[in-house]
Amino acid sequence: MAIVMNVMPDDPINHPAHYTYGNIETIDFIDDKNLNFCLGNVIKYVTRAGHKNDALEDLKKARWYLDHEIQIRERMQNK
Repeated sequence: MAIVMNVMPDDPINHPAHYTYGNIETIDFIDDKNLNFCLGNVIKYVTRAGHKNDALEDLKKARWYLDHEIQIRERMQNK
């Protein structure tokens, strides 16, 4: 069984190709899950890794935002 992927035409402002491959656009997933800024950026960088610029750089950015979110939650938990 073949998996069919939707690919929208590249629109660098409204629908960049590095976020629109697959069956759901990255921003739609982030919105649907009601993710905050840090967690939204984790998803953004993970999903675009390998599709825009340097994949390793994108994964490091995702890790930075995840670590930042963890630090925020740890501070809130320790109050």
